[in-house]
Amino acid sequence: MTEPDFLTATRTSYDTMAADYTEFIRGELAALPLDRAMLAAFAELVLADGGGPVLEVGCGPGRITRHLHDLGLDAAGLDLSPGMIAQARRAYPDLRFTEGSMLELDLADGALAGLVAWYSVIHLPDDRLPAAFAEFHRVLAPGGHLLLAFQVGDEPMHRTDMWGRPVSLTFHRRRPEEVARLLHAAGLDVHARLWREPREVDGRRESTPQACLLARRPSDDRR
Repeated sequence: MTEPDFLTATRTSYDTMAADYTEFIRGELAALPLDRAMLAAFAELVLADGGGPVLEVGCGPGRITRHLHDLGLDAAGLDLSPGMIAQARRAYPDLRFTEGSMLELDLADGALAGLVAWYSVIHLPDDRLPAAFAEFHRVLAPGGHLLLAFQVGDEPMHRTDMWGRPVSLTFHRRRPEEVARLLHAAGLDVHARLWREPREVDGRRESTPQACLLARRPSDDRR
């Protein structure tokens, strides 16, 4: 089957800028206490329900996977880009990182206690979100937890150059209420939302508000 153009473009773009992106993002989480609070809440919820495997989809250079591990989770990472996976493995050789697509997870039904998509569904076109959320529902065990982070807005942004390197990346900005609606349609119940205004991080100001959603596959969902 022919791969969709947006997947090829996203993989190639992140391969091209893997080293630059890794350096750019390295210390960002330390300056974002509300983001860390959502990650901590997610970890606490997973552990309170007995723990189990957690996967970060679109893990990039692995910094969030590492943070989840340090919060006590059995966390692994998955990314479309071999270049990003190489960066993650180099930085965190004690953790598990594999190549793959969030649209086709190589996992059994109900295999995960938790799943994190930290600014990774932003590269999915609108018509692909329902399929991604259905896949998240499939791999989460009943009672399993989901954490999403994304930029807030109504219009996508397309970039053709980053750090002087040619790329073709579309950043889809979305409204939290619409994302919550799609999650509910996929059988995932949203129970917490964070909206924060743009902040200045390492001398640069974010261009949009940011959102996080915490959701859960109902514990009595046996589909």
